[in-house]
Amino acid sequence: MIDLHCHLLPGIDDGAPNLDTSLAMARIAVADGITVTACTPHIYPGMYQNTGPAIRQAVSELQAHLDEAGVSLRLTYGADTHIAPDLVAGLRDGRVPSLHGSRYFLLEPPHHVAPPRLAETVFDLLAAGYVPVVTHPERLSWIEDRYETFIELVRQGAWMQVTAGSLTGRFGSAAQYWGERMLDEGWVHILATDSHSAERRPPLLAEGQQAAARWVGDTEALYLVQTRPQGILDDCSPDDLPPIPALATPVSGSSGSVWSRLRHWFGGHSFR
Repeated sequence: MIDLHCHLLPGIDDGAPNLDTSLAMARIAVADGITVTACTPHIYPGMYQNTGPAIRQAVSELQAHLDEAGVSLRLTYGADTHIAPDLVAGLRDGRVPSLHGSRYFLLEPPHHVAPPRLAETVFDLLAAGYVPVVTHPERLSWIEDRYETFIELVRQGAWMQVTAGSLTGRFGSAAQYWGERMLDEGWVHILATDSHSAERRPPLLAEGQQAAARWVGDTEALYLVQTRPQGILDDCSPDDLPPIPALATPVSGSSGSVWSRLRHWFGGHSFR
């Protein structure tokens, strides 16, 4: 499996605080069946001022520590990038690293407030030749009110990354509901761990693949953790990779399956 969203680098953001934690996380990842991890620290203006060159240097240093410790995990680079006015320029000049230097990059929307002009921002990024991979939409507090926005982003050409732990309840019932619904309706491109620690948020991806298989079958579940992530590393065109189920066959609207709607309507609590 390939994990393209992990806060593994020590002391660079709110992920691993030190090298010992990074090594522990890497060992957990290998034991889980992960062979490649993209180190994707936050780039958040005013809070985490990470840059492409510094991230790549930190990845190189951590890879050397892993090799010395006999941990067979291959690292690459990226960033968990927040929306900024100069994002396209940052991607072009390398200040904002894409995933493994490809056309794909992680785009993290704000957790609690829907950003203005999100669709226009994504359009501009796509027009510039980049493919935004929107991180953990199922965990955003505003997804219930703006669910159709994410569907439109996918129709524009953006990709969606759901957190593996969301599908097993690690992030609560609301995140699990929206993650399952997006899978059920066929809008998810990849799964990733978004791991930040060895204990509270460990880098476990296999559980997400197994949970996803119950919704989309074994083949599509493999696409989520191996085929499409490898395509990103190879910088394949989205057209050359397996389409997500929602775009592979015509669907009537995006209101969800009967099961999804019944669970949402009669679950006994709000998912806000």
